[in-house]
This record gives sequence, structure tokens and C-alpha cells, in this order.
Amino acid sequence: MQIEQLRRQSLVTLSTTILLTLIGFVSTMYFAHAIGESVLGAYFLFLAYFSTLNLITDGGLAGAAVKRISEGKEKDEYFTSVFVLRIFLLGISILFLFFARPFIENIDSSGMYSWLIIALIIVVFNNSVSDGNYGSGKVGISQTCGFINSTGCMIFQVIAVYLGFGAMGLAGGFVFGMIASTLIGFRYLNLRLKKFNAGHLKSIFSYSFWTFLASGGSLVFNYADVILIGYFLKNADVGIYRVVFQFTTAATFTTIAMRTVLFPKVSNWHSNGKLDMAEDAFAKGITYSLLLAVPVFVGGLLLGDKMLYLFYGEGFVRGTQTFYVLLAVQIVNVFMFLQTMYLSALNRPKDSFNATAIAATTNVILDILLIPVLGILGASVATLIAMLLNALLAHLALKRTIHVRFNSQEIKNIVLAALAMGLVVGFYRMVMPISSILLILIPIILGAISYIFLLLKLDTSIRSEVIQLGRQIGISWPQKT
Repeated sequence: MQIEQLRRQSLVTLSTTILLTLIGFVSTMYFAHAIGESVLGAYFLFLAYFSTLNLITDGGLAGAAVKRISEGKEKDEYFTSVFVLRIFLLGISILFLFFARPFIENIDSSGMYSWLIIALIIVVFNNSVSDGNYGSGKVGISQTCGFINSTGCMIFQVIAVYLGFGAMGLAGGFVFGMIASTLIGFRYLNLRLKKFNAGHLKSIFSYSFWTFLASGGSLVFNYADVILIGYFLKNADVGIYRVVFQFTTAATFTTIAMRTVLFPKVSNWHSNGKLDMAEDAFAKGITYSLLLAVPVFVGGLLLGDKMLYLFYGEGFVRGTQTFYVLLAVQIVNVFMFLQTMYLSALNRPKDSFNATAIAATTNVILDILLIPVLGILGASVATLIAMLLNALLAHLALKRTIHVRFNSQEIKNIVLAALAMGLVVGFYRMVMPISSILLILIPIILGAISYIFLLLKLDTSIRSEVIQLGRQIGISWPQKT
């Protein structure tokens, strides 16, 4: 694969991720003021139960489908076998949900039980279309459909909340977004249903078994804390925790972009014996992921309390300390996310599972111990410790497969530029009052400008990459004379 294609796909992915997250932030701000933390908490619990049941429906098949399809051999057969398996698992998950209904009263009483079943049915088709396009190398199409999914969901939700439908309106919007993206993604899907055999199933199972277990570990990181907060505390605490967690995901724009673009590429490089390209891409992936994560961490420490108050309301300010810890989580997430992705792409899902399983178990144990004592702060501390453990174990496993290296000088320059930005933002906060959303935007914009200027001044390698990328999208850069 040419590096130009990687740059182009990374740009598309990063652009849609940034725009999507910004839309998500704005809509969540509206929901926080319109319906409050308790109703938001009920919806986040719906998402937690959906994601848990979706793990049964998916069974690790998404990773297996993308891996086998991306290898380029018998793509239709693998696509069909995964789709049939998903239909079978859907029946099992709905049956499970029927018998579990008496034990999930918090979902049933909020009127979202039926929406949960509908969402599980729709997601089978949504995942199949998305994985088919993604595994075929259509990263741009896959990301565009993901963008349509999320924007369609948010538009529907805003209208529904405005009309007074509350949590059920949020759940309905979630389903609507999946339907819209599935219909559009199907238009570009080149894979077709084709007869498969036991060999295809065996190949899928050999990979999906470990990705299923690894997905279970990832699910723990994303939703075990939500379910346990809902158990030990109140829906309002769930709402505050998830809103704060979502806010920190501003640091993951580039991480998500790099992971999304690199997985099918690394899988292809591994299949064709080009591990040197995978090693180079890993070093760049870490650097580019930290480009945003580090300055967001520094800026968040300086402005976090004001941003929570002004963006979401007074009720969310008590999540400030949790916000600080979760910012650190996103720094660690850069290393954990990319390393576990590489293990899966290099056909080492068992290693990815081992690292994730140990960390996920640690996370649950710490949640049970810390949430009753420290509240939502305890959940964030548990996640940070478990994420550090996961990153370390994944690193040790990846070192046995490829030569793992980091661009230490570029990372050093990122840290220096972020610290200098922190001085600028910190000085501004000391001398200027911040009492409105408009006034909080000034230090954010000032910090972003100073960080970008300092980084491009410090690092010629990053500067040349930015110039190259700018030229590819039609931006003219001044030439030295």
C-alpha cells in the first residue's frame, strides 16, 4: 500500500471522527440541560445492556470477518458464513433476553425493553454490511456510514427529546441511525451471499474465538463500570460518569483514525510478509495518536472544571476529579488500543485476549472495591490501573512478534509543545475571568494555536508530514527561497 493512500484514508477517518465527536458533544450538552443526568443515566444503561447482548450476537465475528475478507481469498464465502452465524446467535441472544427480563427491571421500567430487542435485530445487518465494506478495504465508505449512523441517531434524538420522549426517544434515535447507515452501506457492498463449507466456519471460529473473548474484555472497560455504578449508586451518577467519559474522548480522535485505517493494512502486510511496513506504521501510529491526546490532557487539567460547568451544567461539576483521571486513561489508551489492534491484525488474537482478560478482571474487582468507597472517582481509578496493566501486557506480547519502536524525539517534541501550551492557557486563566461558553472558547482556541505553532516549529518531521498532507488536499504552502 502506498503511503499516500494511508494519508488520504487517515485524513478522511480523522475528519469524520472529529466532526462526529463535535456533533456528539453538542447534542450531549443539549440533553444534559434538557433532560438532566438521571434520564441520561437510564439511556446509558440501555447502551450498556445492548453492548453486552451485542457481544453474544457478534461473538467476535466482526474481527474475524474483517481479517478473513481483508486477506483477499474467498471473500464472499467468509462474508456469508459470518452472516449466517450472526443470525443464529441473534436467536440465542433474544431467547436469553426473554428469560432475563425479570432481572433487568431498570430497563423494563423505563420502557426501553422493546427497543433493546429491535436494536439487536438491526445491528446484525448493520455489522454485516459495515464489516464487509471495511474488510474489503473501503475504509472511507465504512467511516462515512459510521458518520451517517451517528449523525442520523443524534438528529433523531434531538427532535425526540425536544418533543418530550425522553429516554425512549434516545433509544429510538439509536436504532434509526443504524437503519440509515445499513441502507447506504449496502449500496456500496460488493460482497454477495455464496455457498460456504465447514472449512470457512473452522477458519472463522479459529480466529473469532479469541477475538470474542478479547471483545468481552473491551466490553468490560467500556460498560462494566456503568453497570456497577448503576448497581451501587444512582442513575444520575451513571449519567455524570458517562458524560465525563465521553468528554475525554476528544483525546482519541487520532487514535481511532489510526486504528481504523491500519487494521486492514497491517493484516494485508502480515499476510504478504511485509512486517517492516507494519513496524514503521506502528511507530507513526503512536506518534500521531499522541499528537492530540497529550495537549487535550494538559488543557483538560487546566480548564476541566469550567468546561463541565459551562457545557453541561452545575450537576456535572462533581465529576471533575473523575474527568482528570479519565484524561490520563486516554493517554494510556493510545498504547493499549494500538498494541491490541496490532496483535489481532498480526493473527495473534490469543495474545490480545490474554492481555485484555487479565486487565478486565482486574478492572471489575477494583470497581467492586472502589465504587462503594469513592463513587464514580473509584470507577475511573479502576479503569486507569487496569488500562495500564493491559498496555503493558500487550506490549510484552507484541515485542515477541515484531520489532516495537517509538519515535522518541517526536514524542518529546509533542510533550514540550503541550507543556508550553499549558503555560499560555494557565496564564490566561489566572488573569482573565471565565464566566460563559464564549469566554471558555478563547483559551481553548488560543491553546490550540500555540500548540500547533510550537510543535511545527520544533519538529521538522511532523511539519513535513503536515505539508505533504496539505498538498494532497489542495493547500498551497509557501516555499523557502
